[in-house]
Amino acid sequence: MSKVLEQFLTENLSELRSQGLYNEIDTVETPNGPIIRINGKEQINLSSNNYLGLATDERLKDAAVDAIGKWGVGAGAVRTINGTLEVHEKLEETLAAFKGTEAAISYQSGFNCNMAAISAVMDKDDAILSDELNHASIIDGCRLSKAKIIRFGHSDMDDLRKQAKAAKESGSYNKIMVITDGVFSMDGDIAKLPEIAEIAEEYDLITYVDDAHGSGVLGKGAGTVKNFGLQEKIDFQIGTLSKAIGVVGGYVAGKKELIDWLKVRSRPFLFSTAVTPADAAAATKAIELMMESTELYERLWKNADYLKKALSKLGFDIGHSETPITPCIIGEEKTTQTFSKRLFEEGVYAKAIVFPTVPKGTGRVRNMPTAAHTREMLDRAVAAYEKVGKEMGVI
Repeated sequence: MSKVLEQFLTENLSELRSQGLYNEIDTVETPNGPIIRINGKEQINLSSNNYLGLATDERLKDAAVDAIGKWGVGAGAVRTINGTLEVHEKLEETLAAFKGTEAAISYQSGFNCNMAAISAVMDKDDAILSDELNHASIIDGCRLSKAKIIRFGHSDMDDLRKQAKAAKESGSYNKIMVITDGVFSMDGDIAKLPEIAEIAEEYDLITYVDDAHGSGVLGKGAGTVKNFGLQEKIDFQIGTLSKAIGVVGGYVAGKKELIDWLKVRSRPFLFSTAVTPADAAAATKAIELMMESTELYERLWKNADYLKKALSKLGFDIGHSETPITPCIIGEEKTTQTFSKRLFEEGVYAKAIVFPTVPKGTGRVRNMPTAAHTREMLDRAVAAYEKVGKEMGVI
């Protein structure tokens, strides 16, 4: 290793550790269900995005195994050469029906979607109005496009209208896009999509919603856009197949012309091998199950409401979440890390989220109740929170 690189790494890693900002990565020794084992210790798992418990569902596993038997373990090429298999087309048709759009295109990850879709449509002569709390993948996708990035206050519709008016009246941009998460992953609040759509219509803005944490969770499972009945008003519906869907990958849903353009101009689609047949088949099965029944969706919300009420009653600051995402805001980074470690010792796996994922001084332990948790599991978790919270003087 070069001396300059060694010095850079040593100094910066040491600084992160001293500030309580170094994230220790744990290895999970079991399937990622409601109960997991880490370092030989059983834990109630409150850190997974597996909202509906589908990541370990036997029906999805069967679909994946069948696909491997029929199609093999890999697609073998990028989609535009000969990597488009029937399972990919079926996935996209199912996604379009699920999201209520004319068409859909699938990618290797949700992060890839934002890197692909934004830069395929926006360029240096355009502007993007971006919520200040948008996900890192949105931020990186905006940067890649080279468009002018104009941040507006988080869910501040007055600021959005002001920025949209100024950008439009400046005459400096060919196209202007407004981009937002559907559900904000750190606080669990929902974007004000009806107001955003209204402002977009007034100023002729392209509308873009990343619904990674909304699909499977809102709109009876169909997502934030469908929750508000705005399928005809939102140009880009972005989603992931790795959270509520339980598999891996991402997608963009919208008008057929938009999807056709992305197929010839979005670089991750053009230059990266397609998702595996097993992943495509399992994701399709998950979406079909969600379209057939709302049972898992209803169980998720029942568990989420129960956990929120219990933690709030104990005196924890759970913010203003409108979704199952339940942050317990601790504040100082080292205290937050210690709180999470103590929960682990009590048999609850709930990771600390600190800067730079959230602003400094707003460290929190983020809880993700799922449809797979039982009431007994949640009660055990609440008991651990009470014990640690009182021990550390948090409550």
